[in-house]
This record gives sequence, C-alpha cells and structure tokens, in this order.
Amino acid sequence: MEVILLERIEKLGKLGDVVKVKAGFARNYLLPQKKALRANKENLSIYEKEKEKYEVLNKEKLSEAEKIAKTMENISINIIKQASDSGQLYGSVSTRDIADELKIQGHEIEKRQVILKSVIKNIGHHEVRVVIHPEFIINISVNIARTLEELTMKSEEIADKEQKEKEASEMLAIEQEKRNAAEITSKEKEEVDNENPKEEHEEEIIE
Repeated sequence: MEVILLERIEKLGKLGDVVKVKAGFARNYLLPQKKALRANKENLSIYEKEKEKYEVLNKEKLSEAEKIAKTMENISINIIKQASDSGQLYGSVSTRDIADELKIQGHEIEKRQVILKSVIKNIGHHEVRVVIHPEFIINISVNIARTLEELTMKSEEIADKEQKEKEASEMLAIEQEKRNAAEITSKEKEEVDNENPKEEHEEEIIE
C-alpha cells in the first residue's frame, strides 16, 4: 500500500514523501495515528492544499518533543524480576514493563515508543532507546535485579564504574593538554631559532 507521510517516520521517509508500506502497518498504525494518508489522487490534492498546516503541526510536535527529551536526560529506571542464580530471568522484560515504569516516574511514554535492541532476558544494566519523536530518540538506562538489595548493590557498582571512567577521561584530557602545551613550546622555540640563526665564524689561520 502507498501512503503520504504526514511526519518523518524513521526508516520510511519525511513529511510529504509517498512511500510503499505493508497494508497491516498502514491500517493498524500509520492511518489511525494520523501519521499518513492513503496515496490516492484525492488525498494528494488535499495534502498539497494543506501542506503548510502539516508543516506547522510538525514544528509544534518537534518543539514539544524537545521539551520532553530534556526532562528525560540521563534517566534510569529500576525493575525487579525473578531470575535464576545465573541471572537469567524467568520470562523477559517487555516494552510495556519499561513504559509502565516510565509512567510511574511521570513520563507519558507508550510501549510502541520503546525500542529494544534484543529481548532482555538477564539481570543487569541495559541501554534502551525511546522514540520521543523521529528526530528525538534518546537512550535510557534500565537496571534489572532480583531484589531491592541487589539493585542497590548494582547501582553502586555502576556509579563507581562511571566515576572511574570519568576520572580516567579527565586524566587523559590533562595529559593531552600537557602534550599540546609541550608541542606549542617546542614550535615556539623552533620559530625563535629560525628567526635568529647562529652566525658561523670562520677562524683565520695565521701562518
């Protein structure tokens, strides 16, 4: 089925593009969510007449998404799940689990906005993508543990690791600054030497 996109859709296209999609995807998501129109003569004419309106709506959505993204900077969520001694979950963590936890924290995110790289089946720390808007996709930290105590321990481990990484990064930056300063000093000395070449004196041999 061909549709006219009414906003940018990741991996499909931007506002106004006519693209071919699966009929189910169009009927179940794009059309009811008013993210696209069926690509026929009548709708193409409607789109051209109301193009400016759609552009304004997209700018408003983008502005709102930017505000939401700022409230979710560096966010992390904790989920308690049953798991074996090896850390494998009895089941898995779903996009609904993550969306529900985000709502508890006051972030109105739907499960369809949560993107998993793969099925989460183990305890530990996981990075998950959240699509606030096609142009605002953020990463959030999802910490999964069997108990609150274990969660606290893992959070401390993560915090300690992040602190060590930060310190290492700062040390590298300081070392780089020292090297840069040494290079500048060396170049300045070389320039001075070139401006004031040493005069060579020939010794006169008196017989």
